[in-house]
Amino acid sequence: MFYHLFEYIQEITDLSGAGLFQYISFRAGMAIITSLIISMLFGGKLIRLLRKKQVGESIRDLGLDGQVEKAGTPTMGGLIILGAILIPTLLFAKLDNIYTITMVIATVWLGLIGFIDDYIKVFKKNKKGLAGRFKIVGQVGVGIIVGSLLYFSDSVVIKEKVVVDVEQIGEFSDKESSQYKWVESKSTKTTIPFFKNNEFDYSWFGLGKYTWIVFILIVIIIVVNVSNGANLTDGIDGLATGTSAIIGTTLAIFAYLSGNAVFADYLNIMYIPNSGELVVFIGAFVGACIGFLWYNSYPAKVFMGDTGSLALGGIIATFAIAIRKELLIPVICGIFLIENVSVMIQVGYFKYTKRKYGEGKRVFLMAPLHHHYQKKQMHESKIVARFWIVGILLAVLSIVTLKLR
Repeated sequence: MFYHLFEYIQEITDLSGAGLFQYISFRAGMAIITSLIISMLFGGKLIRLLRKKQVGESIRDLGLDGQVEKAGTPTMGGLIILGAILIPTLLFAKLDNIYTITMVIATVWLGLIGFIDDYIKVFKKNKKGLAGRFKIVGQVGVGIIVGSLLYFSDSVVIKEKVVVDVEQIGEFSDKESSQYKWVESKSTKTTIPFFKNNEFDYSWFGLGKYTWIVFILIVIIIVVNVSNGANLTDGIDGLATGTSAIIGTTLAIFAYLSGNAVFADYLNIMYIPNSGELVVFIGAFVGACIGFLWYNSYPAKVFMGDTGSLALGGIIATFAIAIRKELLIPVICGIFLIENVSVMIQVGYFKYTKRKYGEGKRVFLMAPLHHHYQKKQMHESKIVARFWIVGILLAVLSIVTLKLR
């Protein structure tokens, strides 16, 4: 909103200060500061309101240390995160940008699904919450919308350097600049990490005009799995919030580089016009996570609930797809992946051994993985810190892929 307002002011008054809003770095910085203020200042007030309304977490006794003491802790704190993301985005981002529109839709949609789930748990006293099939339908729905917007919108393009014939283009001012030019194209290419020619085109599936089906199916799979991974990770104080902040910072770097022609050229990575605007959104995302961590770190004064965890995972998945880094998700979101896989291994092995031996056996003491370490009497603050360290290492590895091919 402010971008469009100050753009208009600059046009009619030539006010020098208004030009600041043309810079993504300035607006991203303002988004971070605003999201921090919103989450930290109004977060406390919302927590007190939730406590007053007795919106407390129902704890199922799993025999974990310190678990019983958490009963009654306010939940649905994801509302703090959603507000701290959406308000700065609406204030500082270009609202007519297709990437901004896509991220706002994904945030609101998945936040609403999580809110309904938490509402049923808290106010309807149904511990199961929203039925699993309805969650999946909602996640698939946002996957279809995101996939359709990114595939069919004429604003979603890439620019590639194409070598041109020097003799045929006299309009270039010098010989060096006449070696190539940027050519805009509607492309289904994405990035493959760790490979020299690190591009993969969905059209290689050979489906022609039906390539969009494959693309949207892949988007759905990614959104569902990453959002569920974030949901599983949100099991101990600060784990999902801190991990999401680390992932968000990594994605911000990728978005800034991919949306800047100079850096994209220097690093020889895909240049995605207008995607730099996503830095404003992800700045608000990181600020919201850090601000919420003020209340969610051990011992937590509030839990985000599904309102926050489903939205965080969906935002990360959608963002990665938008900047064409979806194939890097297993590395960037390695913590989410580990948590997801640990549950799959535990359930699969239990069913297999029960069918084969008549008695189910377990690989881990408890799944997801963070509960396994709790069962081993490791304090949850130490578990969280070590998971964050792993998350930072994975983030560094992800960034290194820019040159490591």
